[in-house]
Amino acid sequence: MLSLDKLQSTGKKATRDGFGAGLKAAGDQHDNVVMLTADLRGSMKSEDFINTYPDRFIQCGISEANMMGVAAGLATAGKIPVTTTFANFSTGRVYDQIRQSIAYSDKNVKICASHAGLTLGEDGATHQILEDIGMMRMLPGMTVINPCDYNQTKAAVQAIADHHGPVYLRFGRPSWPIFIPEDTKFEIGKALHLSEGSDVTIFATGHLVWKAVEAARQLAEEGISVDLINIHTIKPLDEEAVIASAKKTGAVVTCEEHNKYGGLGSAIAECLAKHHPTRQEFVATDDTFGESGEAEELLEKYGLGTKDVVAAVKRVLGK
Repeated sequence: MLSLDKLQSTGKKATRDGFGAGLKAAGDQHDNVVMLTADLRGSMKSEDFINTYPDRFIQCGISEANMMGVAAGLATAGKIPVTTTFANFSTGRVYDQIRQSIAYSDKNVKICASHAGLTLGEDGATHQILEDIGMMRMLPGMTVINPCDYNQTKAAVQAIADHHGPVYLRFGRPSWPIFIPEDTKFEIGKALHLSEGSDVTIFATGHLVWKAVEAARQLAEEGISVDLINIHTIKPLDEEAVIASAKKTGAVVTCEEHNKYGGLGSAIAECLAKHHPTRQEFVATDDTFGESGEAEELLEKYGLGTKDVVAAVKRVLGK
């Protein structure tokens, strides 16, 4: 297990940079990894892979639905296709193709989606998808992963290349603190325990893990002990870790850059309702679309900042 003292930022890089590094590493390890993109090779930070393996790169143009069909065909032929575009276009625009051509037949397609959530920033609400985790985790057999920093995203890409079956990998645009040690093992479906605590559990995913780390430090100064758990794999959920922590603390806060409906908070609530009903507060967008703005300003405006995590902990504890 890690600890709050060890969770220090060693610099900043975008999670999409981690995707690019992980894709190159996965390509080195698997000669059947093929990258497809919908006219976004630069935004996906994939130049190292493309320059090294130009014959394993397919430019589909701005035709995302067609890209999903091509990926399904490549998977049938034994390739490991990795589709790349923004999260909104990886899900909302192509949901029918994913359901019918990929999920229904359990195709080994890796749907890699950048620029997710509010932190997309200036492009605004039409691009800031906040419903994608819910959409994708409802598909039978779909693995859903939302890593929290550069190192974890790089490791996640390599893990999904080793994993057989459809995967949705969600990551983001902005430079973000790097705080997960580079040698930390990434195991699909296994939560990462970041710090031991006894008063309250914080389950966090994606960019909000760092906000939860900051909040846990502030709460520790106030005498509140946080059991902090990084849920990078939302489906399959590590129910054992969720239930064990909820039994220990008796109070839960979930943190995500996503709508309060359908995402991590819903997954945790479903698990605990069945196995160990527990008081819960949600740090998530409140059933709304986003807007254009700076990433950090948007997180603050929409209730996803460090202070909002602290406030949710105090609410669930009745303070």
